[in-house]
Parts: sequence; C-alpha cells; structure tokens
Amino acid sequence: MSSSLESLYQEVIMDHSRTPHNHGLRDGGSAESHQLNPTCGDEVTLRIHTEGDTITSLSWEGHGCAISQASASLLSDVIVDLDRAAVQERIDAFRELMRSKGTLEGDEDLLGDAVVLGGVSRYIARVKCAMLAWVALEDAMAKTPAA
Repeated sequence: MSSSLESLYQEVIMDHSRTPHNHGLRDGGSAESHQLNPTCGDEVTLRIHTEGDTITSLSWEGHGCAISQASASLLSDVIVDLDRAAVQERIDAFRELMRSKGTLEGDEDLLGDAVVLGGVSRYIARVKCAMLAWVALEDAMAKTPAA
C-alpha cells in the first residue's frame, strides 16, 4: 500500500473516531449487545432495530481507542437496510480481512469505507479493537429471532 493511500486511510479512521456516525443509543430496539475488550479496555454497546429480517437502524455508544470507535462508526454505515444474510456476509468478510495480516485489501462493495481498517490486520493486538463492534452486531443478531 502506498504511503499516500495509507495516510488517507488513517485520516478516515481518525475522522470517524472524532465524529462517529450513529453514536448514541436510540430508544427501543430489537436487541442489544455489550462487548468489552479486556486487553485494552475498549467497550461498545450496540443496539439494532429490525423489521422482519432487515436491520433498519443501528446505534451504539462506547469508549476506547480510535480504531474501536472508528470501526463501530464505519460498521453503522454499511449494514442498515440489509437483511440478516447480507449483514452476516459483511461480518464474515470483515473477519476474513482482519485475519489476513495485511494480505487482503477487502471488498469495498461489501464493506464500504470499512476497508480502511484492513491495515489494522497487520497488528494482531489491534484486531480485537477493530472487531469489537462487529462481534457485538453478531451477538445482537443472535438475540433477535429470525423472521
């Protein structure tokens, strides 16, 4: 990856960390999950609203490093108005990207701007930070009965 592209990716991560999308838990919701990364202390609580098999909104709150906060923000942009199968496909693609140790670029069609987190996969200690919100989403979906 070129240094200019890596710099752009870092800028996107910092922007999402400073001005997170869909931050602040909305009332109600179909399911919620709280996840903690005990290694570094990052925490996220994620709430989804569903209609049938479709996630109609996602809201979250948390604290931690820029990576964990940006990841939650980026996640919230790519899964709204998708059905369970499409959401799970994105979770699986993100997990594969995080396990790649920097060898994959990520599928932008599936992950949108969340592909910028691909570089994190080179730093094993940071993978859990990036995965935290995605694990919370998977847990919240498991708590919501399929339509």
